[in-house]
Amino acid sequence: MFITNLNMQSSIWVLYLAYCGLNLAQIGLLEGIYHATSILFEIPSGAVADLLGRKRSMVLSRICIAVSCMIMLFSRSFGLFALSFIIQALGNNFNSGSEEALVYNSMKYIGREEQYMGLYGRLNIILEVSQGIATVAGGILAEYSYFWCYGACVAIGLLSLLPVLLMTEAPYSRQGEKQTGIGELAASHFRESFRILQSDVRILKIILYYSIIFAAQTLLFFYSQQYFYSLGYNKIRISLILLIMGAASCLGAFMSDKIYAQYKRKVVFAASAVIAVSMICYGFENAAVSAAALSAAGFCNSVLYPVQSDSLNRLIPSDQRATLISVNSLFFSVAMILMFPTAGMMADQWGLTKVLAAIGIFILLFAAVCTVVETGRSRRR
Repeated sequence: MFITNLNMQSSIWVLYLAYCGLNLAQIGLLEGIYHATSILFEIPSGAVADLLGRKRSMVLSRICIAVSCMIMLFSRSFGLFALSFIIQALGNNFNSGSEEALVYNSMKYIGREEQYMGLYGRLNIILEVSQGIATVAGGILAEYSYFWCYGACVAIGLLSLLPVLLMTEAPYSRQGEKQTGIGELAASHFRESFRILQSDVRILKIILYYSIIFAAQTLLFFYSQQYFYSLGYNKIRISLILLIMGAASCLGAFMSDKIYAQYKRKVVFAASAVIAVSMICYGFENAAVSAAALSAAGFCNSVLYPVQSDSLNRLIPSDQRATLISVNSLFFSVAMILMFPTAGMMADQWGLTKVLAAIGIFILLFAAVCTVVETGRSRRR
C-alpha cells in the first residue's frame, strides 16, 4: 500500500503535459479518456481478479502502471500520451477490486474478519501518508527535472511488484474450477454477479449512497484549490491547508473502527452531514472557516471509508468479491463524471462558493432522506 501510493506524478502531470506542448483542451481530453477507460473496464477487471486470482490481477496492475509512466517519460505526441492514460486506467482498474478482496478474504480465511474495519482504517492511514510524501517529493523532483520524476515513478511501479509477488492468496471457490471455455466462464460469472445484486438490494443501496457522498467530498477537495487561490492564497499556503486536511484524514482513518463501535449506524448520517455542512460553509467565503470545514470533511470521509468497505464485504460472496467491489468503483466514477462537469458549468455561471453551498444542501437532504427511509424499514422489520 505504501509503495503503490508513492505516485509522484499525481501533483505534476498537468504541468508536465503543458511543458510537452499540449493545450488545456487536449489535457482535458486525456483526462476524459482516462475516465472513459475506467468505466469500460472497471467491472471486467474485477471479473479477471475473481476468475484468475487477485494476486495475478495486482501483478498486472503494477506492470501497467510502470509501463504507463515509461510511455509518459519518452512520449511527445498526443496519441502516445492517450495510450499512457489508457494503460494507467487499466492498471488502476486491475488493482481497485482485487486489493480489497485479497485483504478481506485473507482476514476471513483466518477467522478475523471482525477486525477488518480497523485494519482497513490503518491501511488508509498508510495511503494518506504515502500520498502526502509523494506530493512533496514529486514537486521537488519535477522542479529539478521531469525526467527524474517520471523515472522515479517507473522504478516505484516495478518495485511495488516485489511485495505482491511475495503474497500468499487465501483460497476461495472459483467458477473457473468448474467450467471450461473463457466465454462460458465469463458469462456465468457476470450472471451470478448480477443475480447477487438483484437478490440483495442492500448491496446496491450501499454502493449508490456512498458513491454520491464520496464524489461530493472529492469535488470539494479538488475545487478547494481553486477556491483558496481565488481568495488570494499562494500555492504554499494552499499546500499547508491540504496538508492539515491530510492529517485530519489520517486521524479519521485511525479512529474509524472505534467511532463505529460506539455509535454504530448513527456514524453514517453524522459523517455525511458534516461533509455536507462543510460544503455549505464555503458559501461564507471565509478562509479560516473553509479550512476548518475542509479538515472536518476529510476526517469524516476517512471515517466512512472503512465503514463502507466492511458493510459491503460482509454481503458479498468470496468468489464475486472483486467484481462487485469494482461495480462500486464504477458507480463512483459515474458520479464523478456527472458531478464535476455539472458543478464546473454552474460555477462559471453563478460562482464556485454558491455552487458548493448548493451541493452541500443537496447532500444534506439526500443523507437525511436515506437515513429516515432506512430507519423506517428497520423498525418495520
